[in-house]
Amino acid sequence: MALHFELVTPEKLFRSEEVYQVVVPGTDGDFGVLEGHAPFMSTVRDGSIQIYATAGSAPEIIPVEGGFAEVNEKGLTVLAEKAG
Repeated sequence: MALHFELVTPEKLFRSEEVYQVVVPGTDGDFGVLEGHAPFMSTVRDGSIQIYATAGSAPEIIPVEGGFAEVNEKGLTVLAEKAG
């Protein structure tokens, strides 16, 4: 099963795709999200999001600055002040 992931900035929808796992730089520490994760909200600190397309794949790294992350039944949405 895949996790629906969206990365949104004030300017545009930066990414919207099905992935295996995403690691987000949360204010209280990095956290990983897989399909079926419990609902969760966190602020995002400056750092890098790691996107794993498949299990065991090398991550794609996207720098982000600030924002919020929400996990719900639809997947993971990161609202970042800046990305890329």
